[in-house]
Amino acid sequence: MTHLTRRGMLKGGLGVACSAAAHPLMSTMTLAATPGDARLVVIVLRGAMDGLDLLAPVGDPAYAVLRPTLGRRAAETGLPLGGGFVLHRAMAPLMPLWQAGELGFAQAVSTPYRDKRSHFDGQDLLEAGTGMDVALAAQRDGWLNRLLQAMPGTEAHTAFAVGRQEMRILRGDAPVYQWTPEAEIEITPQAQLLLEQIYAPDPLFSTAGRSALDLAAEIGHETLPPLPGGARREPLAAFAAERMNEDARIVSYSLNGWDTHRNQKRALTTALDVLQRSILTLKDGLGPNWSKTAVLAMTEFGRTARENGSGGTDHGTGGALVMAGGALRGGRIYGRWPGLDEADLYDRRDLMPTADVRAYAAWAMRGLHGIDRATLERTIFPTLDMGDNPGLLA
Repeated sequence: MTHLTRRGMLKGGLGVACSAAAHPLMSTMTLAATPGDARLVVIVLRGAMDGLDLLAPVGDPAYAVLRPTLGRRAAETGLPLGGGFVLHRAMAPLMPLWQAGELGFAQAVSTPYRDKRSHFDGQDLLEAGTGMDVALAAQRDGWLNRLLQAMPGTEAHTAFAVGRQEMRILRGDAPVYQWTPEAEIEITPQAQLLLEQIYAPDPLFSTAGRSALDLAAEIGHETLPPLPGGARREPLAAFAAERMNEDARIVSYSLNGWDTHRNQKRALTTALDVLQRSILTLKDGLGPNWSKTAVLAMTEFGRTARENGSGGTDHGTGGALVMAGGALRGGRIYGRWPGLDEADLYDRRDLMPTADVRAYAAWAMRGLHGIDRATLERTIFPTLDMGDNPGLLA
């Protein structure tokens, strides 16, 4: 299913597409087209991204005390953003977006999840979009799916999850497709001959089957062209952009590698490189549609304010939200900075959250899709108080 795109489905015509949907080599793909032209991409950063390293508060004197090694590296190599913050050097390719107002951040944000600091529970709460007073076991759907249910005119091509793992964020009654970019189809010559013989009497199935076999033969033999400047494209983002240039409007996928207990300098650099290339792949792939797009990259919780003895950080609370897109009013850091003095920390160990990350997502959806505030606060994000409009969108 890796290359189930225009080549294999749309090029063959409607009849072939219908036959292909029933062909044993074709598995379902979830797409969705919402009314309007706005596009939303939600990237779940699994593993708890360290917002204090991504967006280092070098202007806070306590930062160097809490992080004598990581803090020194940030101060020496970080990219100044103003307000006492520097951006991690791995994100340098995104600086033109920052300068163009197409990249922004919210610091000291979190979900309502507190204290236990479990990846599984934290990610479940992030994707369910609920408060701590709503039982996760009872809330089986995700907030992006509830968004789809609140949008009149949503069709079967509106949203899709990309990747190998199920995403709770899109689970629910609204139809959502799943696409796995690295699925492999291996067919022996005997199996190929058998399929050709079975479907030969039916012209539609025969044509669809031939297309499917051609796709299977191509898997592993096609590479994406590089980004301008030569950097590698990220396949998840490339596929998302391709579909969003057609009829899809909402996409979600995950990036792993953010659990940096040890050797954070290397591990975070690697993860941030994937994130920045994902954003640039979306921008380049979407072309003119980038101006109608908002990207939200969020994580289940932040990491400890103090670095540990292994060159890393442990599970924390407050973290950072990464935002991008031509629809964004970027070039700024949103949120209220709580400070890093011991008395200002959450539980005297973590960055104190000063805003609910769900509120930023809610304001983005209000601006992009016109969802009313009552629906956002009661249905899509139960128990949420959105607060004042931060003015995220241009």
